[in-house]
This record gives sequence, structure tokens and C-alpha cells, in this order.
Amino acid sequence: MQFRLLFILIAFLFSTVEAKTFTYWQVHHMPKSVEKDYYIWRLLSQTNTTRQEARNIILEASHLNKKLRTTYRKKTGLIASIPKVRAHGSVDNSWRARSKANKHFKHGLALLKQGKSKQASGYFDVARRNYKKRYDVDKSLFWLYLSTKNKIYLKALRKSYHVNIYTLIAADTMNARYPKTITESIWRSKTSGFDIKNPIDWAKVKHKMKAGCDLDDLADDHKSQECIGVYTYLKAKASKYTQSYFPMPYRDVMKKLPKERQALIYAIARQESRFVPASVSRSFALGMMQFMPFLIKDIAKKKGERIDLDDMFDPYKAIEYADYHLNYLTKFLHHPLFIAYAYNGGIGFTRRHIRNQQHFRKGAYEPYMSMETMKNVEAREYGKKVLANYVIYMNKLGIKTRIFSLLKTLATPSKTDKFRK
Repeated sequence: MQFRLLFILIAFLFSTVEAKTFTYWQVHHMPKSVEKDYYIWRLLSQTNTTRQEARNIILEASHLNKKLRTTYRKKTGLIASIPKVRAHGSVDNSWRARSKANKHFKHGLALLKQGKSKQASGYFDVARRNYKKRYDVDKSLFWLYLSTKNKIYLKALRKSYHVNIYTLIAADTMNARYPKTITESIWRSKTSGFDIKNPIDWAKVKHKMKAGCDLDDLADDHKSQECIGVYTYLKAKASKYTQSYFPMPYRDVMKKLPKERQALIYAIARQESRFVPASVSRSFALGMMQFMPFLIKDIAKKKGERIDLDDMFDPYKAIEYADYHLNYLTKFLHHPLFIAYAYNGGIGFTRRHIRNQQHFRKGAYEPYMSMETMKNVEAREYGKKVLANYVIYMNKLGIKTRIFSLLKTLATPSKTDKFRK
């Protein structure tokens, strides 16, 4: 019995209890944003928050996710609701064209599976003409090439400014250089008046963006080594993403890791947060590496640390936890695409997906068909983007890497994972 009590005491001492507390007025004065939503959740989770404070503060949320709804109901016994905000200005109907494009693209894939490549190419072409984003256009061009073998589509991909798996594959097919990327060296170390670890400071920057502030000027205001994520995010947005920034921050700690791990962390961080340390997602994924609260607490427990969730806004802590988590994932997964799937969708999801006999086996249009038909849309697109990032960063770190070499191994389980035979 004494041993059991001692064990419980030790477990408590090393628990991941959130040490920080917030007052109603602290949260109340934060600008409406997803970052404030996160702190509303923190406030609702505190035992000393009153029911009346909870009922008042929930009205200030910009979006209600599952965490907010559940915590509010536990605190008040009520169902959370927030005032509806009417949209101002012109209504964006671009989703209609994208929806039409998606339907044609999926139908094209289905026709290819049936061996009807000519009919499929017609659907891919309709998708290409309806897509607006460069990434989606490049995807359609790539599948037009696969279904027709007409190199005119490869040449069109070579003219794209966008860095993605499709433009990288086109470059490999034509023995050409990869698209241009930008990795700046910045001499200034810090930006005065801006705390990179403070989500509310980042929320204020986003408010300036929405208010029509000149993005290049705003970027220059944050041009420093510690703010390189904010700076490159704003510069890319200012260029309407025609310029591809691939920053390599925190070299003092990153260079201590193997280059493959550096490339993987950089690839994931770029996709997760664009290297903005105080990022908060709508589901309250936190920090540069966008860890969910449950995973932060799990890793902290395994490391024997007490940690506040806000500690994830420290980019060095985020890198430390990412490296720890990747040590776990890479015990079972050896390919950056599969690791990316697991980082986004979980290792259980990834195991089930790749063990399915229909996925990542030798066959026509593989591995591209398996990469394109994953039902989990978020993980599907995430994996492709992280893979492209990984290739770019491997080259920047001095390891000559072509995407073809990585794609060729996806149907060879011994080189990619421990889940398949």
C-alpha cells in the first residue's frame, strides 16, 4: 500500500499539470481570434472560473470547436453558442469551381483505374480549367501527362512557379533543375516590441494583414532571425505565393541532429506553421510543430517533465518534442511520406492505410494512384506537401536528393516501414 501511494505521488510530481492560470479580464481584453479562442478554452478549464464568467467569455469566441463546446458544457451545463456574424463585401463563389474541378478529377482517376485513359484525360482537362490554385492546376497537368504521355504537360509543369511533388517529378522526368526557392540569411537577431512566443502578438499581426496593411512593409518590420517565420510568411503572401520561401531557422540546435532528421523537422514545420512559433490552429494544435494538447501531455509524461501548454510556443521546445515524437514514429516508418501521414493522421491510421493490399503495391500509375486516392483528404495533401518540402531541404542541407528515388521505394516495404510484409 505504501509503495502504491509513493508511486502515485511520484506520478503526480511528474504530471503535466498546466501551471499557468488566466483571469477573465486578461482573456476579455485579447483581440478576437483563434488565439483568443485557445485562451478562452484555458479559462473555461480552470476550476476557479465561475459559471457567469464562462457564460460571458464564450460570447467572445470567434469559432466553437469540440474542445470549447465540451469544456463549456462541463462548466455550465449549457450548450455553447456564439452570435452569428454577417459576411460583408462580395461573396466568394470560387468554391463552386473547385467543387466541380474536384468531381472531374476524381472521375478521371476512376476512369484510369478502369483502363480508360483517353476518357480520363478529358476529365483531368476540365479539372485543370476550373482549378484556380496553382497547386491544383499542377496536379491536373501531371495526371494529364500520365494519362496521355504527352510531354506538353511536362513542359507546362516546368513553367510553374510552385514547388510541389508534381513540379519536382516533371523536373526529374526531363532531367531539369528544380523550381527556384528562397532561403535568406538575415543579420538582425531580434524584432523589438514583438514576442515570438506570444500567440496574441501573432494575432495582432494577422489583424493588420486583414486590415489591408502593406504586406511587404509589415514583413520588413519583422525581418529578424527570431521572426524569420513571420517574415517569410508575410513575404510569401505578399507575392501571392509566387515566391517559395524555405527558411532554415534555429541552426544552433538543428545542426546537432542528423541531416535527414533536420530535413524532416524543417519539412513538417514549414507545412504545419510556416515556422511561426506562436501558431494556434482551430483545433488548438500549438506552436511551430502544431502539437495537439493530448500529445504534448503524453510526451511530457514520458520525458518526466512538468510542462504548460504555452511552452510549445517556444520554438526550441517544439523542436525538442518533435524530435522525440519522430524517434517514436521512425521506429516503424522509414519513408518521409509515411512519417508525414502518421504525424498528421496518427500511426494507427497510417498502419491501416499502408497495410491495405490496394495501397502502395506495384501496378499501373503507382505509387501516384495510392497517393491521390487516400480518403483522408487532410493527410493525403499534407503527406504530398511534406514530401516535396523534404526533398528541397535535403538538397539545401547538402544531400543530393531527387524525388524519383523516394517514390520508387514506396512499393518496397523493407525500405519504407515495419508494418507490411
